[in-house]
Amino acid sequence: MKPLVVKLGGSTAGHAEMQRWIDLLASATFPLVIVPGGGPFADQVRISQKPLAYSGDAAHAMAILAMDQFGIAIAERHPRLQVARSLAQIDEVLDAGSIPVWLPSSMALGAPDIPCSWDLTSDSLSAWLARLLAADDLLLVKQTDEYVHYATVRELADAGIADRMLPDMLDEATNLHVAGPHVLEKLLLPLDSVPGRRMFRHRHVEAMGAQ
Repeated sequence: MKPLVVKLGGSTAGHAEMQRWIDLLASATFPLVIVPGGGPFADQVRISQKPLAYSGDAAHAMAILAMDQFGIAIAERHPRLQVARSLAQIDEVLDAGSIPVWLPSSMALGAPDIPCSWDLTSDSLSAWLARLLAADDLLLVKQTDEYVHYATVRELADAGIADRMLPDMLDEATNLHVAGPHVLEKLLLPLDSVPGRRMFRHRHVEAMGAQ
């Protein structure tokens, strides 16, 4: 069974929702892989870039390392979560019945198909990993419910709820779902299906699905 890829947004850091999401994801009855956001670690990279005068390439590398840091913080919050730095390690953790928390630096730094840009964040990196895993579904966990006003992946990116490169990084075969605090309030353990709102490639697809 292909794992669900879940990007746990760095915006949840410091909120009660962070631990609630971790407990929920750790209870999943199906395989999943957690991709950490950058959280306060990535925020510090942005804040420090101008006064420290480091390049965009350096900022890109530091932002990916920030995801590693947040991932380490996530993994220690539940015994079922284990860090993984490669596809092989992801498979090993899944085979052991645990849940991998992907630390992206080993795979993503220097990858030719990952642009060095602030337009690319952990949203797009989670889509990149979903492509490598041939995952059917990708879930973005956000600390906002504003996504309910949008229907498509492009609209989500244009609204700034997801990064600008997500529509291009997301594989055509991968379904995108988004969930925020309101969804979390209604979910019960164990998690047995993909939560949240599905975002479509085109509005006509949503209309057809609603019929």
